[in-house]
Amino acid sequence: MTGQAILEHLVFATVLAGCSALLVRLMIACPILDHPDHRKAHARPTPKGGGVGIVGAFILGMLVLFLTARFARVADTKFIGVILAGVAIAAVALADDVRDFRFVVKLGAQAGAALVAVASGLVVSKVALPWIGVVELGWLGPLLTVFWIVACTNAVNFMDGLDSLVGGVALVAAVVLAVIAATQGGWFIYAACLILAAGIAGFLPFNLPPARIFMGDVGSQFLGFILAVLGVAAAQFDSAQLSFLLVPLLLFALLFDTGFTILRRAWMGERISTPHRTHIYQMAQRGGLPVPAVAALHAGFALLQGGLALGFTELPTWAKPLVILPPLLLQLLWLGYVARRARRAGLSWRAG
Repeated sequence: MTGQAILEHLVFATVLAGCSALLVRLMIACPILDHPDHRKAHARPTPKGGGVGIVGAFILGMLVLFLTARFARVADTKFIGVILAGVAIAAVALADDVRDFRFVVKLGAQAGAALVAVASGLVVSKVALPWIGVVELGWLGPLLTVFWIVACTNAVNFMDGLDSLVGGVALVAAVVLAVIAATQGGWFIYAACLILAAGIAGFLPFNLPPARIFMGDVGSQFLGFILAVLGVAAAQFDSAQLSFLLVPLLLFALLFDTGFTILRRAWMGERISTPHRTHIYQMAQRGGLPVPAVAALHAGFALLQGGLALGFTELPTWAKPLVILPPLLLQLLWLGYVARRARRAGLSWRAG
C-alpha cells in the first residue's frame, strides 16, 4: 500500500468520524434517557443510544466502499448479507434502548443474525490444537460459529457499563485488526475495521468520563456482532484457520470478565439474565477504583493484547494457541486484585 493510499484512507476515516460525531450530537440533542438505579454506575439521567453514530458511519462507509473502492469492493454476497444482519441487530437494539425488551428477544435477534452469517458461508471449519494438530470440525463448525458470534455480541454488550471502557477496547481492537489485515492482504477486513474504528473515534470523545452519552445496546451489540464476524473472516489468513484467534485475543479481557461472571453466577444459583453489578470491572469500581482508572486499565489490557496479536502471524503453528496464556495470567491477577479490594470494602459478589 502506497503512502498516498494510506493518506486517502485516513482522510476517508476522518470524514466518517465526523459523521459519527454529528449523529452522536443529534442523539444528545434528542435524548433517549438512561435513568440511574441501584445496578448502574451513573448518578443522573444520561442520554444513551450514542452507538447510532458508530452504526451510521459504518453504513455510510460500506456504501462508499461498495460504490467506489476497487481494492476492497464488497463483491462477495456473504459480506452483504452479514452487513444487513448487523444493521438488523442494531435496529432491534435501538428499539430495546427505547422500550427495554426481554433478554430472550435480544438473544433471538442475535441468533438470527449469526445464522445469516453462517448461511452466507462464514464458518470456522477447523481448529489447530497444540501438540495435536489440525482438527476438522465437521458439523460442529457451524454450531461453534453461531455460539461464538452470539457469545461475543453479548460479551461486548454486558461489558458496556462504565464510561469509555468498551469504546476504548473496541477502538484498539479495530485498529490492530486493520493493520494485521493489511499485512495479510485481507483488504475487505482492513476496510471494514478502518470504517468501524472511524465510527468509534467519532463517538468516544462524548463517552469519556464523565460521559455526555452512553453507547447503548445499539452500539455495543452492533460492535460485538461485527467484531465477531470479522474474527471468523480473519480465519482465512492461514490455512489452519488459527487466525480466528485474533479477535478473541484482542477482546480477551472482555471475554474473560463475561465468562467468569456467567460461570460464577450459575455456580451461585443466580439467574444469568437478571441485571446485576457484579462483573469484575463493576466490582473494581464499587471497590473504590475511579471510573477513568478502570477504563484506562482495560485500554491497557487491549494494547497488550494488540501487541501480542501483531506478532501472532509470525509464530509457529503449534505456538499460536498458546498466545492466550499471557493475557489469561494478567486477567487472573486482575481478578485477584479486585477480589481483595471487594473483600476489604465489604462487597458481596451476589446480585442484589
